[in-house]
Amino acid sequence: MQVNSAMSSGLAGLQSAQQGISQATTEVAKPTQTNQAVEEGKEQRALQSESDKTSALVAAKESENQAQASAEVVEAADETLGTVIDIKV
Repeated sequence: MQVNSAMSSGLAGLQSAQQGISQATTEVAKPTQTNQAVEEGKEQRALQSESDKTSALVAAKESENQAQASAEVVEAADETLGTVIDIKV
């Protein structure tokens, strides 16, 4: 097992999770507007539906889980590196 590779993978996972959480929370924070008539006589359209908010919240939770898993990878790589150093000294 290459410790550097595991550490890099864990850190890349943390960065990806951070970007995912940022994007998802931005989507959740956008104001929800109710259906508005564009012009008299035309159909109303929804600017943002509740399903968009739900999808963003699910994405935020997925990113949280990814961050936790990546942190465990970094921790395992750190422990492995510490063990390897103790053995080589």
